[in-house]
Amino acid sequence: MSVPETRDSGQELPLPWDDTAQELYEHAPCGYLTTLPDGTVVNVNETFLSWTGYGRADLVGRKRLRDLLGVGSLIYYETHVAPLLRMQGEVREIALDVRCATGRRMPTLVNATLNYDADGAERVIRVTVFDATERRRYEAELLQARRTAEESERRVRVLQQVVADLAAVPTASGVARAVVAAAGPAFGAADGGLWVVDGDRKQLVLAAAAAHAGFRDVALSAAGAAATVVRRGEPVVLAGAAKLRTELPEWAPALLRQGRQGALLVPLTAHEAVLGVLVCTFTEAHAVSDSELQLARLLGQQAGQALDRARLYDEVRLREERAVFLGEVSRDLDGVTGLAERARLLAEMVVRGVAAYAQVRLAGEAEVLAEAGEPAATGTDIELPLTVRGAVAATLTLRPHGGLPVPDPAFLAELADRAAPALENARLYEREREVARTLQRSLLAGEPPGDLRFTVEACYRPAGGGLEVGGDWHDAFLITPDRLAVVVGDVVGRGLHAASTMGQLRSAVRALAAAEAGPARLVEQLDRFVDRVETARMATVAYAEIALDTGTMTYCCAGHPPPLLLPAHADPETLWEGRSAPLGSRAGRRSRAEATVRLVTGDRVLLYTDGLVERRDRHLDEGLDRLAAMFATRRRSPMKGLTARIADAMLMGGEPPDDDVCLLCVSLGTEPRLERTIPADPYRIKAVRTDLKGWLEFRGVDEDSADALLLALSEAVANAIEHGYRDCADGTVTVTATQLGDEVILRVADKGTWREPRPDDPARGRGLFLIGKLTDQMEINTDGGTTVTMRRQVAGG
Repeated sequence: MSVPETRDSGQELPLPWDDTAQELYEHAPCGYLTTLPDGTVVNVNETFLSWTGYGRADLVGRKRLRDLLGVGSLIYYETHVAPLLRMQGEVREIALDVRCATGRRMPTLVNATLNYDADGAERVIRVTVFDATERRRYEAELLQARRTAEESERRVRVLQQVVADLAAVPTASGVARAVVAAAGPAFGAADGGLWVVDGDRKQLVLAAAAAHAGFRDVALSAAGAAATVVRRGEPVVLAGAAKLRTELPEWAPALLRQGRQGALLVPLTAHEAVLGVLVCTFTEAHAVSDSELQLARLLGQQAGQALDRARLYDEVRLREERAVFLGEVSRDLDGVTGLAERARLLAEMVVRGVAAYAQVRLAGEAEVLAEAGEPAATGTDIELPLTVRGAVAATLTLRPHGGLPVPDPAFLAELADRAAPALENARLYEREREVARTLQRSLLAGEPPGDLRFTVEACYRPAGGGLEVGGDWHDAFLITPDRLAVVVGDVVGRGLHAASTMGQLRSAVRALAAAEAGPARLVEQLDRFVDRVETARMATVAYAEIALDTGTMTYCCAGHPPPLLLPAHADPETLWEGRSAPLGSRAGRRSRAEATVRLVTGDRVLLYTDGLVERRDRHLDEGLDRLAAMFATRRRSPMKGLTARIADAMLMGGEPPDDDVCLLCVSLGTEPRLERTIPADPYRIKAVRTDLKGWLEFRGVDEDSADALLLALSEAVANAIEHGYRDCADGTVTVTATQLGDEVILRVADKGTWREPRPDDPARGRGLFLIGKLTDQMEINTDGGTTVTMRRQVAGG
């Protein structure tokens, strides 16, 4: 049949069926929608309705385009598509999920055009919708194929990387860590651990673990999966927490507590023997594929060969390391001087080198001198006698790592021969240093004068290391019954010359103070003394005299750090007046300056040497500011032990300072609140009684009340020592005394155990009966120890 030639004439070709514009619209191969600018559907074709299952009445005038979109597509439409449509007038091939009447999500590609009227106002939006279901499926298949290829390539890379890592680490421990680190990249494991078969092939010994301290060694006689892997030499897959619980050995609870849902156990093989097991665990159900099993076998073979090679290397290296270790023991022990330091260093070195735990005891001593490592570590203890000149000086006990070879006897004998003389020399050094310390203390001032009008507390901390004594010193003495002198000085240098010079200066100060010429005149006379004692040149001195009847303090600082005043009710104040050059300085004038400050009851003055505030790593101002702040926080602290607490806080950690440190604090009046803590020793009760007696006298308590309170205190402290600590070798008792109006409150507290008086022993309980008669009220609290509170009305005060 010939076709009419109508194309050139512009006429339409006749069709054998009716194909109206409406038919084309309704049954087009895509969905059509027409919406108002706000998205309300005003027209929709039959194709879209058949795809989605909606009726025309369900959509036209009732739904907006946004109402037909899934949640994710709706957000994308509102934030991207709609704004873009209004800016450009059209959008093309936008991927949106349309929500069908049944709730199914249909993937689509959407084109939309915004039409305007003659005035340029938005009129309608025409939307075409293409079903992208098959396209989405095809894309998903392509994506899955790509992921499979990428996963295969990734596993090949992982295996290559593992092989490279294993080749780079020569030691067995390095091989173990490299294999455990590969568990995540190779199989997507959350973590894992590696166990190696011990030399006797009786158990699996933990070699490396990614995260779990709960992993332990595994007996090969167990019926678990790990032992099965060793016997069969094939990987084992465990799926589900219940399966883990029945198949994994005793460390399974550590896994299950962290939500493990599966495990893959891989044997490490070499020369047809299983050398170890790699355990990979998963937090979610994990189906191990055939390709992963193949990778597991290859990984196990490569790791097993690397482990076998590393063990040979470790044997050679161990011999070399132990030879080096013995040399380091001799060298490093010679690098420290103290007995405790050498013992601690020896224990630490043994733990780092050959053992899981080590301790050192002196011969004949029950107390452990030093220890290191984990006392609960498994293993067999080995005791090495450390012998010097035929006598045992100490004992070194070491506990090798469980499952690892015990050090050979020749090595242990060599270790003992090197450690013994080092400890014995340190013991001799300690004895000589104590002699030097005794000399230092003998040259320092004795006990400060006892007087209820003031309290003096001092502290001396020698520089760490060495046998040399220092030149820091302090002193406090009464020039007259109403005039107190306090002084802190620092002689240049260390050693016997400095200590001797310090003693001469202290004696000179006491002799010159008797002339009552004042601080400035005294320091001027010290200058003349220094002219005859060359070793005293450039010494520094802070000297003060306090008139106890008026509270006036006159002071002079010769090159010394300034005194620190802590008023009873104000901020600390650094006393920068009255300053001049160090003793014997020939620069400038020879006359000395002095300054005066008025003190009241409760004020505290701190004198100190530069070792307390000077550090190489900070400016002097920082040290002075820190001291002032620390002094202020202890405004209400008891004077007893105050300077020692300040020294400890300033020296941070209690380590011996680089320079000698000397502090002296004086306070006018007695303490508003008495507080003392003593060891649980009956011989220490006297010191507390003496302090309480002075405190009560200063507060004007009548003699009868004071005697009653002192006796009650003695009984309460004695009870705490005898009964509270009856089953304890050591302990402390804390005593506090306060006064509220005309009532004195005493508290005696211990941390021991309470013991009820026994009716069958009439001698027991008499102390409490006596305390009850001596005081107006007695309360006993036995929570967390025992606290006895005693109250008594007093006359005077």
